[in-house]
Amino acid sequence: MSIVKINVLTVPAEMREELERRFAGRAGMVEAADGFEWFELLRPVDGTERYLVYTRWRSEEDFEKWQQGEAFQRGHAQAAGERPTGPAAQASAQASAQAQGHGHGHGHGGPAATGSEVWTFEVAESAGPKA
Repeated sequence: MSIVKINVLTVPAEMREELERRFAGRAGMVEAADGFEWFELLRPVDGTERYLVYTRWRSEEDFEKWQQGEAFQRGHAQAAGERPTGPAAQASAQASAQAQGHGHGHGHGGPAATGSEVWTFEVAESAGPKA
């Protein structure tokens, strides 16, 4: 059964447009990944500062493979306005950014998010519209 990764980003009101711009600039980078099933950037509407970055994957292994791959590194380097300098350097920079709570949403002018945490779920049941 599929797994879901939700990155919860705390984004101050003045950085919301910037965060959305950065994600729009990376559109298409995850869709070609093996095992990728779905992506959504969910904007808060109830007064909270927390965005949800929802991705669904065929398996944990597929997610981890994508996270360690070049497309992931390129996307994060692009969001930060950097040039990728190789897989090892990018993996190190990403690990450092995540440890500081600056995973997604970083870029020129610093991070758009002031905090980040990742939730992981298995899909126990799913439904869609009837044809």
